[in-house]
Amino acid sequence: MNKAMPIWRIGRRSISVSHTDKLFWPEDGLTKGDMLRYYEAIAPTIIPYCRGRPVTLRIFPDGIQGFSYYRRDLPQNSPPWLHSVDYRPETVEHVVHLTLINDAASLLWLANEGSIEFHLWASRARELTQPDMAIFDLDPGEQASFADVLQAALLLRDALEKLGLRSYPKTSGGRGLHVYLPLAAGHGFDAVRDWVRSVAEELAVAHSEQIAIAHGATHVGRHVTVDHAQNSIGRNTAAPYTLRAQSGAPVSAPLSWGEVEAGRVRPSDFSLRTLPRRLERSGDLFAAVLKDGQHLPRQTVGS
Repeated sequence: MNKAMPIWRIGRRSISVSHTDKLFWPEDGLTKGDMLRYYEAIAPTIIPYCRGRPVTLRIFPDGIQGFSYYRRDLPQNSPPWLHSVDYRPETVEHVVHLTLINDAASLLWLANEGSIEFHLWASRARELTQPDMAIFDLDPGEQASFADVLQAALLLRDALEKLGLRSYPKTSGGRGLHVYLPLAAGHGFDAVRDWVRSVAEELAVAHSEQIAIAHGATHVGRHVTVDHAQNSIGRNTAAPYTLRAQSGAPVSAPLSWGEVEAGRVRPSDFSLRTLPRRLERSGDLFAAVLKDGQHLPRQTVGS
């Protein structure tokens, strides 16, 4: 006789959870149940970033050492209350039903399906072609350190401040850093991508020993590369507070600029085990991203 699956009550929804004792991070002794409890705990913080925004799932049915795949279309077995938005990519003829995470129950249902990582679009369902974030993806080469990434982020912040723009950093959950510039309505992806590229190019010229603009692979050499292509329709970036499928169960964690300036933080500081306590102590350091919409200036750094 099959053992009944536990039922978790999440808001107004009931979710059957399965295999909570399965090791998802074997080297760290962390289970699927640990992951589900993490997402339940941080749901009030992560949901405002996800709500109305298409998500790409990275699914590991048997944990990080097993088979994995990416998925952006709504799972066929999803409950009727899990929302989606229709999108027709230029490269395919059929409509894709892009998954949306609008509440904690949706987050937990998808996590129970094995979704460890959640990667978000830079636009929302109400206007898929207009991003509300400009994203600078800082990616270190194999000879660059995280300290190099922090220094590159500070150079970027200072350049944006000269233009009267406010930006907000977070770890990628890997070796890199994401710097977000929240946008007011009315920007198109092409214009945002071109603008981010122009800023990155000027930084690469001014700091040629440290920063490079993305041309093909971004994990080589000693430079920190700025990948402007993240600002394209259909591209996605690790959500704030998402777990990553790496040893240590790291999290894509928002930082203060003071922490970046101090230079002591490392990606391994922020994990499934440590992030909930950090939230209790410091609050959501990324909250301004949700309301600080800005207009991109016509000029760039050196104009």
